[in-house]
Amino acid sequence: MTIAENVAGVRQRIQAAASRAQRDPKKIELMAVSKTVPAESIREAYEAGIRLFGENRVQEFTGKAPALREFTEARWHMIGHLQTNKAGSAIELFNAIDSLDSLRLAQKLNAAAMHSERKLPVLIEINIGGEQAKSGVALDSEELKQLLSIAPELKNLEIRGLMALPPYSEDPEQSRPFFRRMREKFHEISNQRLPAIGMLDVLSIGMSHDFEIAIEEGATRIRVGTAIFGERKSARSKA
Repeated sequence: MTIAENVAGVRQRIQAAASRAQRDPKKIELMAVSKTVPAESIREAYEAGIRLFGENRVQEFTGKAPALREFTEARWHMIGHLQTNKAGSAIELFNAIDSLDSLRLAQKLNAAAMHSERKLPVLIEINIGGEQAKSGVALDSEELKQLLSIAPELKNLEIRGLMALPPYSEDPEQSRPFFRRMREKFHEISNQRLPAIGMLDVLSIGMSHDFEIAIEEGATRIRVGTAIFGERKSARSKA
């Protein structure tokens, strides 16, 4: 199947999942995870209507970016772990950072955004499964509380929501309890009306194998790679 056909198929599945959950599918953003994907394939996705793309590595996207400048309506988000020494480069490359995972990174991004004279949208990454191999702050950790409490001081960052990746299972139903916990935390933080945050509007959960479960559990953004671009030879996880 072509990438355009894959995109159409994913959108149909979004529609069906939203219908089951009695949700408006227009309120669910589809992000194409374009890590390791060449510019030509990204072009096909763009021509199929995708405007939101997620990349994992600063170095990789630096090499691809010149070939993508013509896609003027595209928004590029950093969704992989970001080293603090690459915060400045990330600010120049990406429209948003969806993988904020530490106080130190928050401070680095805030300083870099100040120098670039822009307000940077960010998501806090949650390590929902407590996996050592994954980045992110624990769901009920002091670090998460500190990130939220320090938000008023980070005047160049705009905390928009949460992102998480549950432990992988062949059975997508195994993701449901993790997604449910994320939804509960998302609403808990929103309802607190914290200074400089207010109502969060992005809950980024769900990937190619479990995004329908994520939609049923309240996802406002899903991150889909394999179901759009096909299997990646070097990929270890199925986005």
